[in-house]
Parts: sequence; structure tokens; C-alpha cells
Amino acid sequence: MSQPLNTTGVHHHAHHFDSADHEFQASKQGMWIFMVTEVLMIGAIFVGYLIMRARYPEAFHEAHKLLNVKLGALNTAVLILSSYTMVRGVSAAQRGNNKLTIRMLMTTIALALVFCVVKYFEYSHKIHEGTLPGGNYTYAELSMPHVPLFFSFYFIMTGIHAFHVLVGIGLMTWMIKRVKSGEITPEFFTPVELVGFYWHFVDLVWIYLFPLLYLLG
Repeated sequence: MSQPLNTTGVHHHAHHFDSADHEFQASKQGMWIFMVTEVLMIGAIFVGYLIMRARYPEAFHEAHKLLNVKLGALNTAVLILSSYTMVRGVSAAQRGNNKLTIRMLMTTIALALVFCVVKYFEYSHKIHEGTLPGGNYTYAELSMPHVPLFFSFYFIMTGIHAFHVLVGIGLMTWMIKRVKSGEITPEFFTPVELVGFYWHFVDLVWIYLFPLLYLLG
């Protein structure tokens, strides 16, 4: 964990690092290791989905037609745009433009909230129609076997992703606080860059989820 700035506004690396660059490289490696563990967790669910899709292709194909492709596409566009605003925010932090950094982080948060609102309406519609996982599935117009299994994967995969979006919102809010307090400078922007790595990962996962669930079934 990095030490706070001193009264001159210069960041001092933690005592167990040889230099600020050593601290930066170690922090990036730690983030990459964290993201690998995330890939292992999410990858296992992806593999489970693909196995079940191969076993029950007709059921999964019919079930995916009940998803709203337009809402899924909207959320895809929202997250892609949020990746752009995050890049702008990190770039501004590297240049010491705190006002632009805060503005871009706030814009990214706003886009993340749009994603959550769209997902809320999508989930609400699923609950209303009864297209729910397992024994909670009550949608009479599509009652073929194994269709509820598709929605079990749908809610697990999109639910885990939505949780990561909420975590991202929390991290960006924390970053805004640190920028305002003067902790982020052109000499020390590691926290903002690492949050950027995390957010791009979240966006990338959705880019795989959207075609897999909404387009291919």
C-alpha cells in the first residue's frame, strides 16, 4: 500500500520498494495476477455454459430468443464508450490535469450507472415474465426441457458481471476523492491506472458475454 504525499506534494514510495518505478511495476504485476484469478473464475463458468449449450443446443437456442438484443447492444455501446472515457481519465492523470481526470471519471461512473439501470429494467422484465433460473421458471410460452438451465447461466454470468461494475463504480469514486485531495500527480498516478486496467477488464468480459448470450444462444 502506497504512503501518502508529504507536505511538498511529492509521493514517496513504500520502504519495501527500491524506487517509485519498482513500486509501480510491482503494483501492475499484482493487478495482472488479480485479473488472472478473475479469468479463472469467470472462465470456469464460461466453460460450463459452453458444455451445457453443446448438450442442449435446441433449448439454449430457443431460450436466447427471449433476451432483448437491443438492450444488450445498448449496454455494449455504453461500456465501450466508458472505456474511452476511462482512457481519457488515466491520460489526464498522467499529465496532471486533475479537473479533466475528475470529469472523465465522473463520466465513466455515469455510464456505468446507465448500464446498471438498463440491466435493472432487463432483470425486472425477466422476473415479471417468469423467465427465471431452475424451478422458478414459469414462462408458459416456452416450456421445453432445459430452457431454465440457460437462464441459470444467464443470471449467474450477468449477475457476476454487474457486481464487478458496481465494484468499479466504488473504485472510481475512491479515485475521485484521491485526485481531489492531491494524492494523484504526474509522478504518482498508479492507482488511477490500475483502476483503469480493472475497468477495461470488466468491459472486455461483457464484450464476450453479449454475443455468447444474446446473439448465439
